[in-house]
Amino acid sequence: MNYQINILCTLFFCICTPLLVWAQNAKEQEILDTFLHKEKLVYKTVDGQDLDMTIFYPSPELMSAKNPWMMYVHGGGWAGGSPYNILKKATLETLKSLLGQGVICIAIEYRLAKGETNAYDAVVDAKDAARFLLKHAKQYKLHKKQYGIWGGSAGGHLSLVTTLGNNSNFKGETEFARYKPKFKCVVSYFPFTSCLNPDLRPNSIFEDGKLFERLLGAPLAEKPELAKLLSPTELLRKSSPPILLIHGDKDTVLPIINSTYMLEVSKEKKANVELLTIKNAGHSFHGESISPSITELNKYAVAFIMSHLN
Repeated sequence: MNYQINILCTLFFCICTPLLVWAQNAKEQEILDTFLHKEKLVYKTVDGQDLDMTIFYPSPELMSAKNPWMMYVHGGGWAGGSPYNILKKATLETLKSLLGQGVICIAIEYRLAKGETNAYDAVVDAKDAARFLLKHAKQYKLHKKQYGIWGGSAGGHLSLVTTLGNNSNFKGETEFARYKPKFKCVVSYFPFTSCLNPDLRPNSIFEDGKLFERLLGAPLAEKPELAKLLSPTELLRKSSPPILLIHGDKDTVLPIINSTYMLEVSKEKKANVELLTIKNAGHSFHGESISPSITELNKYAVAFIMSHLN
């Protein structure tokens, strides 16, 4: 009997999983189709893999020769997700609002932490995406100074490291070498902020330490220097650009201590870091009666971004 149940469960999983993926992709495509002014292109090829980006443009009447822009880095546990995570509930309103205020938004693909690649490679790719955009700023009507970055979860962590990490420590394609991104601001939703502080690990996805093998490509003890390079709190400086952290107080994937700890470090280093706490919210701001609401927190994020891009 148990054997038959197992067979039925396996069949159910094999049949339903592709249908759920198809439904998710169909919904994603439906939302994507509502954006009339967009362009998808490959920004670099590495180890035979094309990495692309989708550029979302404001309506033509809001465009100029040099537009401010925001680069979005998706989440997904460093090993999953896609640039179209930007279309999910937590960030969709931010995307629409920024476009409505004349800000070009770019959602990038990066190498996922699988096999021989890790989060370091993802940061190199994100920096290269920004370098590519600076190199081709005139072609895509991008301002060379007024730009920022944002992302959630793993993407929140990667956004912080991409901004705070020294460009010389994350060298990418030689054709982009002369371009050195200097982001004006960062918005990081529910990020991971330190490989080095063990206090952040309990009751999180890092509790048993195994996830470091994905993040670093090896156990934490074997990669101390890389762990430091991938720890936003270690990279933070007084001269760092303004950072807005947004985190739910009920997050059990990456608990809010990640953000409160970074806020503490920022005070010690006199860096410009702000934290917006979302009450009753879990990871990705899931939860009932969250406060501020998704709409309110997105308005807050947009106001923060515009104050630094203008």
